[in-house]
Amino acid sequence: MLHHISLGVSDLERSAAFYDAALSALGYARVWVDETAVGYGKPGGEDEFAIKLAPTGDKLSAPGFHIAFAAPSAEAVRHFYEAALGHGGECEGQPGERPAYGDYYYAAFVSDPDGHRIEAVINGAG
Repeated sequence: MLHHISLGVSDLERSAAFYDAALSALGYARVWVDETAVGYGKPGGEDEFAIKLAPTGDKLSAPGFHIAFAAPSAEAVRHFYEAALGHGGECEGQPGERPAYGDYYYAAFVSDPDGHRIEAVINGAG
């Protein structure tokens, strides 16, 4: 259903360092950059996710909002979590199975430096 999504950030350099590290653990990379934004997607592909410098004073995150990124394996979920915490993220849920979400749902949850809730998940054997 979704074609792409973008988030406002207060510090583009700080957020780009966070997303470079966290998303590379899932196999995603920067696919474009300009003075006010960075786009991410599969290497050599189009952007599916972008961060954009928000005007000062804009509300950046809202309760209940989160983004889940597909991971290729449980190991990638763990690497995402470690990379995110190492680059200014905060733990919102350690890597592990979430049986309440399905038979095989392995995920980790973090908040980025602006408080956006981010998840990495593999939903199936992997």
